[in-house]
Amino acid sequence: MSYLRKRARLVDIFGVEKPIIGMVHLLPLPGSGLYDGNLEPVLDRAIRDARALEEGGVDAIEVENFGDMTYFPGKVEPETVAAMTYIASELSHEVSIPIGICVLTDPYSAFAIAHVVGASFIRATVYTEAIVDVSGIIQGPAHRIQRLKKLLSDDRVKIFADVQIKHSVPLAPRPIEESAKDAFYFLADAVIVSGRFTGEETPVEKVKRVKEYLPEFPILVGSGANPKNIRKLLQYADGAIVGTTFKRDRITTNPVDVKNVKEFMEIVKSIRRKLESRG
Repeated sequence: MSYLRKRARLVDIFGVEKPIIGMVHLLPLPGSGLYDGNLEPVLDRAIRDARALEEGGVDAIEVENFGDMTYFPGKVEPETVAAMTYIASELSHEVSIPIGICVLTDPYSAFAIAHVVGASFIRATVYTEAIVDVSGIIQGPAHRIQRLKKLLSDDRVKIFADVQIKHSVPLAPRPIEESAKDAFYFLADAVIVSGRFTGEETPVEKVKRVKEYLPEFPILVGSGANPKNIRKLLQYADGAIVGTTFKRDRITTNPVDVKNVKEFMEIVKSIRRKLESRG
């Protein structure tokens, strides 16, 4: 018998096939270079965006410290953990859909926050491998996360692991499907495939390669999904994390626009109906 545990299907987590996760990009948090000393506007914006995403029909939200330029190369400081725990906890009372946590670039802290606030998943922007990004060299903490998961006896929080994450390159260049296999082997619950930068389209060919290599393993699109390409992407991907497309004027730093969310989700619903009709 294999020692690799059975991993949940995305439909078991989100209740639908091809789930769409909407991004709640937080404004700068305490300790970051752009923080203005007042946390309440950060929370207010997060609540408005989360409500708009739920109203628009997404299946989950992901809370991320997007505004914290520049990001720590690995472990974040306590003020970041405290602020994100506070905001995520408040959001859990504002929406009824699942919540995920992404701490750039510290999935270990993300898992701790998720455990405390009852979130359903984390996005591990660095999980296996070593990467080089604008912050420097960052090593994957998969071993620490899995041990924390065991220490907390928490099999509820799922780990969605980026492979060859945007804004970075692997320290040792290799095929993306091999990186995905390592994340699978190190007990991730899904892998995320992205374009080169935030908002940049994820190449369909990259998603196809990973899916063909790991046909039974969930693959999520991590950037650049939009009304024009989502049908092609979901031919191979099992879901998508969407940020920029949902924002006003499709600008990443703008608030969420409910109309953009509804337009996109209508397309996704039509894709689901076709899947259901095929049995």
